[in-house]
Amino acid sequence: MPFDLQGTLRRLKPHKRLERLTRRADSELAWASGEPLIGSPLILDTCVYLDVLQGRTPEAVDELLTYRVCHHSAVCLAELTHVFGRLDPAHPSTSAVLQTIRDVIEDIPRHRLQAPDTAMWGEAGMLAGELFRLSGAPKGAGHERKYLNDALIYLQARDIGASVLTGNVGDFDFLNQLVPGVPIILYRQA
Repeated sequence: MPFDLQGTLRRLKPHKRLERLTRRADSELAWASGEPLIGSPLILDTCVYLDVLQGRTPEAVDELLTYRVCHHSAVCLAELTHVFGRLDPAHPSTSAVLQTIRDVIEDIPRHRLQAPDTAMWGEAGMLAGELFRLSGAPKGAGHERKYLNDALIYLQARDIGASVLTGNVGDFDFLNQLVPGVPIILYRQA
C-alpha cells in the first residue's frame, strides 16, 4: 500500500495543533480492572511482555491475556530481539535472559504477528513527530524513536480492530487524544 502524504496531512492536521497535550484524569481512561474478560481482541505493547516476565502485571491483565485474542506487533518483536545484540555475552545472566526472550518469541503464533505497512509507517512518523512536539518531551532523550514505535502499535490496533493493552499510560493517552477511536486498555504495574 503506497503512502498518501496529502491524505495523511488532511486527516491528522498536525499544523493545526499548537497546544501542549495534557494527560487526562484516570477516571476518563479505560483500565484493565474495569474491562470485561470477553471483548475485542488485544494488541500488546512491549511493556506487557516485560511486565508479565517480571511478575508485575495485575490480576486483571493476566485475565485479559487469558480470555482475549492477543495479536502481536512486529514492532514489539524488534524491541524484544534488540537484547540479543545489546546484552554483553560475557555477563553471567545474559544466557538466561536471552533464553527467556527466545521462549517468549517462539510462543507467538505466526498468524497473530502483525507488521505495519508502508502507509502505517508514514502516518506513524507524522504522528510521532506531532506527539514529540506537543508532549514537551526533552530533545535528545530517545523519546522520538519510542514515540514512533508506540504510534506504529497504536495504528496497527486501529487497522485490525483491536484494543491496545499497555502500562504506558501517558504516551498512549496522548496518542488517543491525537487520533481518537482506537481503544486503549491501561494498567499500572502490580
